[in-house]
Amino acid sequence: MNTPSSSPAPMSYKTTPNRSVSVRGVTFAYRRLGPDDGIPLILLNHLSAVLDNWDPRVVDGLAARRQVITFDNRGAGASGGSTPDTIEAIARDAVLFIRALGYDRVDLLGLSMGGFIAQVIAAQEPDLVRKLILAGTGPAGGPGIDKVTSLTIKDTIKAVLTLKDPKHYLFFTDTADGRRAAHAFLDRLKERTDDRDRAISLSSFRAQLKAIHRWGRQAPSDLSRIRQPALVANGESDRMIPSVNTVDLAARLPQGELEPLYPDAGHVGIFQYHDRFVPRALTFLER
Repeated sequence: MNTPSSSPAPMSYKTTPNRSVSVRGVTFAYRRLGPDDGIPLILLNHLSAVLDNWDPRVVDGLAARRQVITFDNRGAGASGGSTPDTIEAIARDAVLFIRALGYDRVDLLGLSMGGFIAQVIAAQEPDLVRKLILAGTGPAGGPGIDKVTSLTIKDTIKAVLTLKDPKHYLFFTDTADGRRAAHAFLDRLKERTDDRDRAISLSSFRAQLKAIHRWGRQAPSDLSRIRQPALVANGESDRMIPSVNTVDLAARLPQGELEPLYPDAGHVGIFQYHDRFVPRALTFLER
């Protein structure tokens, strides 16, 4: 079993070294930064994402006061193995990864698909999870979640035809402020120039799409099982996971707290409003 190093962790995601840990014979790629003490914050990523898709302003902001760990799901980026096609199986991998690092108590920040994964972990491993932050996500069976595949394909084709990154359309509003936020975000993702992660493979992307589709078609979850304090956030105009899911999720979680929906923001409202989200998240985690 690999355990966290006792040496000081780096404080900038731009230069944080890539690490790896073996989980039942499969290598998982990860990065760790921030203070070494305290309960670590595990970041669970969105559809098609790898290590380099986390907004460095969010990661660095959180890591100023918390140990933050990002990682590639099985089969994604530099992690080995084949990507599972159910959220439950991806969640089991995440738990094994956390245990392989030697942790028995963590906080979780799940974005989009990562929010689905976080819900499963919190329900099935209540002693492992202390607090949750759920962003741009929704409960199983939530309205519109089963449309993610068709929307993603449509906007990807549109992006190809307009010579843009699909994130322009999938993640942000089609307004002047939304377009400026998209450009700024994509520029931030390019700040790391050395030791970048591998892009997700087509087979892994398809498996994740299938997992999300199944989550959207499931019967509604019993969210009363998730007893941990949970901060729920999103933009007010999320096209991928319609924002109504955010409000529903916060209302149904026994200790759910709804962050006011970010105006003129879409799926990655926490990135667009990183200067507002980070202090709110830290206050929630430290309270």
